This record gives sequence, C-alpha cells and structure tokens, in this order.
Amino acid sequence: MNFRRGRFREEPEINFIPLIDVLLVVLIFLMASTTYSKFTELKISLPEADAEKQTTRPKEVNVGVDAAGKYAINKQVFTFTTVAALAQALKDGAAGVADPVIIINADAAAKHQDVVHVMEAARLAQYPNITFATQTPTAPGK
Repeated sequence: MNFRRGRFREEPEINFIPLIDVLLVVLIFLMASTTYSKFTELKISLPEADAEKQTTRPKEVNVGVDAAGKYAINKQVFTFTTVAALAQALKDGAAGVADPVIIINADAAAKHQDVVHVMEAARLAQYPNITFATQTPTAPGK
C-alpha cells in the first residue's frame, strides 16, 4: 500500500547567501588584521657616464664582481663566505677611513645577488656612499 502515490517531492536547494556573508566577514577581518611591514631601503645615487671627473677624490674602496661570482676588494681576491665577512673585508680595505666611497665594478653577466651582497656588506659596515662604475661608450672606428 503506497499512500503517497500522487505527491511530488521537492528537492532541497542550497542557499549561498549565508556563505557569502561569512566570507565577506572573514575577508574584512583579514584585511583589518594584516600588518604591512616597511622594508629598509638603501639610498643609492646612480652614476652618470657623461659627468666630468672630480678634481679631489675621497678614499675609495673598489669592489670587483665577475660573472663567476668572485669578488676582488682593492685588487685583492676575496672568497665569499658570508655578508658579515665581506663587510669586514670592506672595513679592512678602507684602512681606517671613516667614510669611504664603495665603487662596485660589476661584470655585465654578474648575478644581481652578488651585487646585492656587496651592497648589504656596505650597509653592515656603515658605509652609505655607494656608486657603480660605468664605461663610456666608444665611438666606432676608434
């Protein structure tokens, strides 16, 4: 005996409105509780290749970086181990001068990270004056 023969059963449907409300509340909570950290920046004055040469030159520390990632500080080869060791080598290369100019001579094929290591070492050594060596373009036929 089937007494429910003529009744149509309605399928349940999912209501998305409460789900959207909960997701909006979670999104607002995450946006309000997120902290934005500000990274310290290194102020660098980029060199101009067409500038005239200075008449007086401050104490300079020349740092060379080649394509293989090798460093040379004042023409002395330095084997990189840590940034702190590189900072100490920069201090040794400055020979007690309080505020030398760090000149980075990087190969065009050198990795950016190798140059960043030198910049970070200069920051650790508290040498804010950093510049990059450039080449003046040679005219054809010279």
